[in-house]
Amino acid sequence: MTSSKSDRVSPSDQDAQSCTLTVPRHVAIIMDGNGRWATRRGLPRLAGHRAGTENIRPITFKAAELGIRYLTLWAFSTENWRRPREEVEGLLQILSEVIQRETVDLHRHGAQLRHIGSLEGLAPDLQRQIREAIELTKNNDRIVLTIAFNYGGRAEIVQAIRRIIADGIPPEAVDESTIERYLQTAGMPDPDLIIRTSGELRTSNFLLWQAAYAEYYFTPTLWPDFTPEEFEAAIRDFQRRERRFGGLYGPPRPHPVTEPCASAP
Repeated sequence: MTSSKSDRVSPSDQDAQSCTLTVPRHVAIIMDGNGRWATRRGLPRLAGHRAGTENIRPITFKAAELGIRYLTLWAFSTENWRRPREEVEGLLQILSEVIQRETVDLHRHGAQLRHIGSLEGLAPDLQRQIREAIELTKNNDRIVLTIAFNYGGRAEIVQAIRRIIADGIPPEAVDESTIERYLQTAGMPDPDLIIRTSGELRTSNFLLWQAAYAEYYFTPTLWPDFTPEEFEAAIRDFQRRERRFGGLYGPPRPHPVTEPCASAP
């Protein structure tokens, strides 16, 4: 049987198909190195945290541009309460300022804001700001930006187990899908890629359950210096990996994106 002209694939079409790349559906970032960034410049640590918050917008916009559906940023861990009181109070103030300054613009660009972690210990006004930002952006669907603030992976799992027990679910009915429904990330896909800046090589209690099969990308770049270009380089690195999920071959990665061959390193 002879193929019609419309059925044939030209060499250029074959090249395009061979250059179909995939972007991770969900990227999470441990935004580390703000304090060291400030110290190296002879500045107070809070100056580093302010510089770090300024980097959230360009990275979020780059993620949306690349077609990433979910971006989760770790801003403040449950262990961070042990830091000096002045630094903690400053971090909370910066969070409040960022919500006021950035929410409307993120909303305008189609970002849906979410929060994981506990609101306990936060001032009532700050809790209100967080809830209002979430409510304002809840119908946006270009990218889901989740801020992990006052968050810890172990605490999240403990909370999930307590809720399962409180709801009277019998032990024999508890499986992985049950636990996932009770996590704060319920309804979100697990992260495909987790990036940690500043050169530290550890997970630090971040998304412990969800990261079971995540790929990791570690960079010595401090978070305030982590540019959209390096973020894209991390995505390119992810695209070169073969994910197996414990087997010989992993399932197809989501979100195919066709790009010119020359764009891939």
